[in-house]
Amino acid sequence: MASPRMTMDPAEIDFDLVHRWLSEDAFWAIGRSRETVDQAARASLNFGAVDADGTLLGYARVVTDHATFAWVCDVYVIPTARGRGIGLLLSESVVAVLRPLNLKRVLLSTVDTHGLYEKVGFESFPNPEGLMHLSRP
Repeated sequence: MASPRMTMDPAEIDFDLVHRWLSEDAFWAIGRSRETVDQAARASLNFGAVDADGTLLGYARVVTDHATFAWVCDVYVIPTARGRGIGLLLSESVVAVLRPLNLKRVLLSTVDTHGLYEKVGFESFPNPEGLMHLSRP
């Protein structure tokens, strides 16, 4: 079996599939509309892990100003491909693209994959008590 490859070409990323994954299976995005997925993708760097046939196995999105900040989000690997290194491939690819930008801060939030992200250089935020968010009304 050939190793999966990474793509950042939106034409190679099946956004119908990404929408289904996020809106139906990703706890942070349940119910997200297709319009929101499309709008977010247009304003972001998109990473897809595809197999030899071009089938999408995983996805990640990065919001960045390309100067000071990036947020890694919507990382998803299909259940049948989990444990095969797809998440690591996505993470390594994201870091490889972001590292040359010399950004001051690259953030992400995870519930259960801390070890994966630590492999590519992420570490716990040093002062999480300083983080705040603006809730929707």
